[in-house]
Amino acid sequence: MNWFKQQLANVVGTEEPEYGPSAIRPVTKQAETKPYSILSKDDLRWKALDHTNVETETFYFFTDDGMTSWVQVIYSNVGGIRTTCQFNSKIFDHEGPGKHQWCSDQLHNFGFDEPQTSFYADSMAMELNEAGDAYTIKSARNEDCIINLTVTRKAPGFQVGNDGTTYFGPDPAEPWGSMRHAFWPRCSVTGTMQTPSKTYEMKGRGMYVYALQGMKPHHLACRWNFVNFQTPTYSAVLMEYTTPQSYGKTVVSVGGIAKDDELVTAGLCEAKHVTSKPETENDWPEPRTVSFEWKDQHDGKTVVGEINGDLPPKSDRIEVLAHLPGFVKSFIQGATGLKPHIFQYSSKDQLTLKVKDGEQEVSEKGQLFCEATFIS
Repeated sequence: MNWFKQQLANVVGTEEPEYGPSAIRPVTKQAETKPYSILSKDDLRWKALDHTNVETETFYFFTDDGMTSWVQVIYSNVGGIRTTCQFNSKIFDHEGPGKHQWCSDQLHNFGFDEPQTSFYADSMAMELNEAGDAYTIKSARNEDCIINLTVTRKAPGFQVGNDGTTYFGPDPAEPWGSMRHAFWPRCSVTGTMQTPSKTYEMKGRGMYVYALQGMKPHHLACRWNFVNFQTPTYSAVLMEYTTPQSYGKTVVSVGGIAKDDELVTAGLCEAKHVTSKPETENDWPEPRTVSFEWKDQHDGKTVVGEINGDLPPKSDRIEVLAHLPGFVKSFIQGATGLKPHIFQYSSKDQLTLKVKDGEQEVSEKGQLFCEATFIS
């Protein structure tokens, strides 16, 4: 029966058999002996795998005048048969029609440069410079949001453990899936995001995250928490996911804190929804009060960061399947019964980051962007 369920899951994406926590090797195990690795330019290569996977590069921005936005390239392969690429951008509280400016466009004639660190498509380019410390992002793919940005790394980039990767499958020698994250926690951004009603001057702070989901995304995770918090001095990032029951509801939580041009800590984290309320339309437990913690051992000193408090009213609720073609949406819902949603939150100077930085304890208010994702 397990064999039959696995074959069905491989083909149409239904639930996998219950292999239990022994079938996952979380990156947090690597962190027990090596908390993190500093990223090199080679670590930023696109993998462009030839089997089912989703590979993304996402940049988040807070401008000095308080605007929140992000841009993203999604490179996805379905069953090793078809590869598609999408370019997404979002401006929160846009000064124009609608509350937010959201653009999502399929890319054509896409590809990479020879070292596979830069991505190109018709009317769009995302290039990593020779030094490996800055991206330029240009897009005229959608006239509703024309983008010309430069994102420059200020603090070292990192991945948790040796390679930032969690491996799935009962045989450690031949994993059948993986999940990898790599971060630039503290960046500067300059340039513009131009809409029909306004041109935004993008002077401020940013962060970058690379993600590779090396199998069907809903087989990897049923819940996600993501935090990007930027203060005048510090940047804190957290990425946490919970596997489905097939891998024992295992929680993998990683992140780090940067200070100016240095990395304060990176490694293990924890995200808690202290209080929640039912999201009436879909019965997802929307978080209201949260606790985020960063934990690590660095040079023999415990460095801890924490954010505790009430989230602001949600900025948006995204029905993920609503952005897919109708026949794909119907197929996924029919095969899996999934109704994935993302709750997004954005605020300025509402929450405080507390950091134990060496012998110093520092508290600073900052700008928050956070997501709580419910898949199954």
